[in-house]
Amino acid sequence: MKMGQFIDLDNPYVTYDNNYIETEWWILDKMFKEGLIYEGHKILPFCTRCGTGLASHEVAQGYEEITTDTVIVPMKLKDKDVYFLVWTTTPWTLLANVALCVNPNEKYVHVESKGYQFILASSLANKVLGDEYKLLKEYQGHELEYMEYEQCLPFVKTDKKAFYVTCAEFVTMEDGTGIVHIAPAFGADDYEVGRQYDLPVLNSVDEDGKYTEGPWQGMYVMDANIEIIKYLKENDKLFKKQKMNHNYPHCWRCKTPLLYYAKSSWYIEVTKYKDTMIEENNKVNWFPDYVGEKRFGNWLDNLNDWAISRTRYWGTPLNIWKCQCGHAESIGSRAELVSKAIEDIDETIDLHRPYVDDVHIKCSKCGNTMSRVPEVIDVWFDSGSMPFAQYHYPFENKELFENQFPADFISEGIDQTRGWFYSLLAISAFVTGKSPYKNVLVNDMLLDKHGQKMSKSKGNGIDPFELIEEYGADTIRWYLLYVSPVWMPTRFDIEGLKEVRSKFLNTLKNTYNFFTLYANTDDVDPRTFNVPYKNREEIDKWLLSKYHKLVKHVVDAYDIYDLTKVVRSVSDFLNEDLSNWYIRRNRRRFWGSELDDSKKAVYNTTYEVLEGLSRLIAPIVPFISEEIYQNLTGELSVHLADFPCFDESFIDEELEYKMDLVRELISLGRAGREEAKIKVRQPISEVIIDGKHEVFIGDIIELIKEELNVKKVTFAPDLSLYMNFNVIPNFKVAGPIFGPNIKLFAEALNILTVEQINKINDNQSVELSIDGKNEVITPDMVEIRITSKEGFNASMQDNHFVILNTVLNQDLLDEGVARELISKIQQMRKNSNFDVIDKIIIHYNGNNDFERVINKHEVFIKGETLAEEIKFKEDASEKVNLNGTDVTLEVEKIR
Repeated sequence: MKMGQFIDLDNPYVTYDNNYIETEWWILDKMFKEGLIYEGHKILPFCTRCGTGLASHEVAQGYEEITTDTVIVPMKLKDKDVYFLVWTTTPWTLLANVALCVNPNEKYVHVESKGYQFILASSLANKVLGDEYKLLKEYQGHELEYMEYEQCLPFVKTDKKAFYVTCAEFVTMEDGTGIVHIAPAFGADDYEVGRQYDLPVLNSVDEDGKYTEGPWQGMYVMDANIEIIKYLKENDKLFKKQKMNHNYPHCWRCKTPLLYYAKSSWYIEVTKYKDTMIEENNKVNWFPDYVGEKRFGNWLDNLNDWAISRTRYWGTPLNIWKCQCGHAESIGSRAELVSKAIEDIDETIDLHRPYVDDVHIKCSKCGNTMSRVPEVIDVWFDSGSMPFAQYHYPFENKELFENQFPADFISEGIDQTRGWFYSLLAISAFVTGKSPYKNVLVNDMLLDKHGQKMSKSKGNGIDPFELIEEYGADTIRWYLLYVSPVWMPTRFDIEGLKEVRSKFLNTLKNTYNFFTLYANTDDVDPRTFNVPYKNREEIDKWLLSKYHKLVKHVVDAYDIYDLTKVVRSVSDFLNEDLSNWYIRRNRRRFWGSELDDSKKAVYNTTYEVLEGLSRLIAPIVPFISEEIYQNLTGELSVHLADFPCFDESFIDEELEYKMDLVRELISLGRAGREEAKIKVRQPISEVIIDGKHEVFIGDIIELIKEELNVKKVTFAPDLSLYMNFNVIPNFKVAGPIFGPNIKLFAEALNILTVEQINKINDNQSVELSIDGKNEVITPDMVEIRITSKEGFNASMQDNHFVILNTVLNQDLLDEGVARELISKIQQMRKNSNFDVIDKIIIHYNGNNDFERVINKHEVFIKGETLAEEIKFKEDASEKVNLNGTDVTLEVEKIR
């Protein structure tokens, strides 16, 4: 709950519940009866010290570089004095050898060297034998298939056909001889070859890693390596020994080298219907798409059968009963188990061990008693059965299941590509022939700020509950999406968290608080009146246009699960459009003493946007959106409200262009002020703007005057009166065009007319005569630099110009002091915790210049500060400096 996650704890699905298990049994029974479940072996990385198998992600944690003895062993072709040269990095597995393996697509040679005849890969012959050998015959790998050879270490017997050549493409030509030995009990590739060729699985090693038979019985296999090599040498069965450095998996807990064992296992033959899985996966929308197409898609293309059983006590029992005669049956429901059970049981039986192990059934083949196999099932089968088992399907809730299947959306980490995503698809594709999900959002890992994985050992982990306590869940939720797309690794930085809290959450709260402060002060409810759109002011219409465009953009981003686009676009709108522009520009309308249409319109507009915004962000920041929505609307919950819809009729591109142009020009003007070192509160006489903009913004020049604190806005058709243009070549573009004539081009630019420069500024081409030829000059071929004339400051960006008249007379300077005084008084009001409607008296003590400012701007100062009087006081307490004038001030609230 602290993270803002809604969970139905009254109606959870629990994987150990009898109903859940019964659905799993139904699925497994269906698979068994369709011939998709068989008994085989699973190759398991095993730690002999800890006595446990390791998952693939655990194996990945423990690789260490070791030096091992590799050997090349000559294995004699049956009834011939010809030897296969066989390479292995694990001599201890030779005791379990049952076959050799070559690459069917590679070339192999039969050669004579130093009186012996060998078969090995052609590309490795020189590396193994040197240059002096005689070629007797060439083969393609597949031509060697089924050639028989004599058992190298004749200590483990088998009645099954073995000791012949097999083919597989995993055999490489990079090292060794191009021929490897096959011991199905001790390697995944070996086991697959064994399955393909029906080879025996010889395993003479116990779970302590010691031989159970042969000359080295009781010896740990890794220690036996050297003894086996000695035996090979003493019996003329060693061609070559060499040391090799390579990475080998070790137990991440105890650092013991892992052994790969063949463990008896039950399999689901998913390879029989993998085409359905691939076809259905291609219909799924993956975000990002490359995970579904590449990582998951490649996994499905190279699918192996699913080892479903586990040798553990706890878990969902495998629903297969087996007889000593070899016959096996599956059970698909509690009712079926009751009907077949020899014991007297009913459907209340707990389907877990040990209870279910006490139930036996009669063998339909021989009539003897059948017992349940001891294994439980892979927990991923529990997870993958969820769409069906959560509803106890098909035993009940059929209509509910069918209405909700497949899921519209699921989300999990990238590490679940071969876990939950796969198990869901594998089970659903079998049961329904469909994917269980329509859309998948894959999130990547959370890293520390340096890009390192978080771990206790590194000490770079974070406590999420401490963060929630300090910063709130909304801050964390917004930050995680703001910092990077969810499918990219996220670098978690506390400083970034603080920035999001400041720039998004605090701005949202301040905007909301500003609105409610004045609405409560005026005792108005914006829902009780509605100023028609046509009667609202231009800036209201502009904000509504921006808001509806935001909704459209956010909905589009939500639809493709790009939540980073959502939060960034909302943040930009909140900070730039709503708070820093609309609210700031309309403060006077909120302050107005009369509730006229203008004030009603600003209340309506702000209310509509804040209410819509709370619904827009509710999925990401559930707490603050709930608070704002409930307080604004009085409704029960934002999470029960409809999601916002954009209205195309509110989107006014021309109005947005006009307002955005004004904001850009104002930004340029502020940059000019900063460059000229003129404070924002110091009025200036004039700002000059390119005359071409007058048609767009001529009716909102008052806004420019207020924002730039300027007395007059002049639209000038000829900006050269105020600044000088210097046009030079853009050598990156013009250099390749003019080549050796680039200097002539530069000279021609010096005589451009003002009209031609204005055309280039308007992104138009002009013609110039260069070396007697007329050339078309495009805007990208030149760079325009400007310098201001005396008394002016010019700024330019994207072919927009703003020119400030920087000459300040005494009247302007006096007004600047007055505005600084107003700012200081407002700060003093705030520090004194005065209410926004409190009337005050201003006390001051200053020189004659300050007296002149007070007398000249008294009405203005009073109006801005809600002051009833401005009075001289000899001992006014707070000393301040206003544009170089030292004064003392006090504020007194009128009771």
